[in-house]
Amino acid sequence: MKKVQFSKQERADITHRIQNYFTDELDQEIGNIPAEMLLQFFSKEFGKYYYNQGLRDAQAALASKIDEFDDAIYGLEQVTKFR
Repeated sequence: MKKVQFSKQERADITHRIQNYFTDELDQEIGNIPAEMLLQFFSKEFGKYYYNQGLRDAQAALASKIDEFDDAIYGLEQVTKFR
């Protein structure tokens, strides 16, 4: 799996969201560096699960579209004595 790289702005946004979560839900304040470390930890330890689920979702979407194409192609077939 290719390592996910966030842009500087994306990292800042995610870090800010982590800080807000700690403040709003846990009544604790954490600084920017601990929030970035937590982002790195979750990305490394759990990112692959989200990545794999995304792949499964993409595969299911593709399979659905292939089924639609198969149906469309079948609908174009002309009746012959061998069909």
